[in-house]
Amino acid sequence: MSATNQTPTVTVIGAGLAGCEAAWQLANRGIPVRLHEMKPEKYSPAHTYPGFAELVCSNSLKAQRLGSAAGMLKHEMERLHSVVVRCAKATSVAAGGALAVDRYRFSDAVTELVKSHPLITVCPGEVTEIPSQGYVVIATGPLTSDALAESIRKHLGECYLSFYDAAAPIVSFDSLDQQKVFFAARYGRGEDDYINCPFNKEEYEAFYDALIHAESAPLHDFDRRDLTVYEGCMPIEVMAKRGADTIRYGPLKPVGLTDPRTGRRPWAVVQLRRENSEGTLFNLVGFQTNLKFGEQKRVFSMIPGLENAEFVRYGVMHRNTFLDSPRLLNHTFQLVKEPRIFFAGQITGVEGYIESAASGIVAGMNLARILCQQAPVVFPPETMLGALTGYISDASVGDFQPMGSNMGILPPLESRERDKQKRYLLLAQRGMEALERCLEQAGEAEISF
Repeated sequence: MSATNQTPTVTVIGAGLAGCEAAWQLANRGIPVRLHEMKPEKYSPAHTYPGFAELVCSNSLKAQRLGSAAGMLKHEMERLHSVVVRCAKATSVAAGGALAVDRYRFSDAVTELVKSHPLITVCPGEVTEIPSQGYVVIATGPLTSDALAESIRKHLGECYLSFYDAAAPIVSFDSLDQQKVFFAARYGRGEDDYINCPFNKEEYEAFYDALIHAESAPLHDFDRRDLTVYEGCMPIEVMAKRGADTIRYGPLKPVGLTDPRTGRRPWAVVQLRRENSEGTLFNLVGFQTNLKFGEQKRVFSMIPGLENAEFVRYGVMHRNTFLDSPRLLNHTFQLVKEPRIFFAGQITGVEGYIESAASGIVAGMNLARILCQQAPVVFPPETMLGALTGYISDASVGDFQPMGSNMGILPPLESRERDKQKRYLLLAQRGMEALERCLEQAGEAEISF
């Protein structure tokens, strides 16, 4: 596959995970790209770093092992020459079986690779309207600027939905009480990369009572519209109000852990995950929150080991916006009614960092194929890529909600396997085999960047 001298330049709007992947796929297939990014001239309410592919909510890209949904997706992306997976592996920090990164080094690595590509021209500044001509990939993320969001709204009609996302606090390692916490990974997976803060029953009940009565921060004007809390990134205080044991069976579950001080499983556990490669900063896993900063300090300091914790960043909450994709997009992330326009990333309703990046691969790869007079690739439903693209383009979906990678969206195995780990591994192996057949049939098997 090769582009011609007459190949038009593609406009990619947004240099987040999806936009960088789309630009990378296009440029490496010979398609010139104008990559528009409004930072550093303008920042969204949640972004602070000038680099591309900035991670906001967490620094984890989830599990690495093939026999997991996130791991399966990353294996598929790596096979398709993902710039995100490549840079994540190069800037990873210890996180048990997860692929977590030093978020600033990760952003710097993606920025350097994308900017240095001879066919990618970076255009700083905000794009306020959908270009009226030419092929375009809109990958502006769940925090699309108000002006462009309004342009998209006018272009598409009222096919918009909104949900909220919340980021977790980060604490300094040196400020933790080493006598009360312990290093361990659940079930012994990894190399004891998580810091665990164990509660006994009385400590947990006092913490829970303080959490559910803590005061939330007021929402900004841009956050007040159509408030709907999305399940996948729910604030810890909202989850806690569903019942006293909800978080104890969720992010604070103690299963697979033994407190070395007592030799028993704790009543509940808060886990901290390494935030940078030096191990000087740790984030509170699952503690996305919209509490006032003072309330975060007061309540989260009740966690054993965090009594004197230094909070180097408090949690924040911000608006996310996504399309009613099943009514708008096809399996290549193109607008059905205007195929020159592609969308990619969380604005399409794929949920999660790695899923966002994966959608950029699909959009960029298929737009490049279209420009080279080749048929788009339809990924098999047995692949995680195929299952996700099938979900966002399934017009039979009623109340469309964001979807992340999970084994439940894959077709079942022909023969039943009761053991979940074996079943997941078989599903992933089947998916990788299906991907190879798909790429071979599409003439993609030998393509490398």
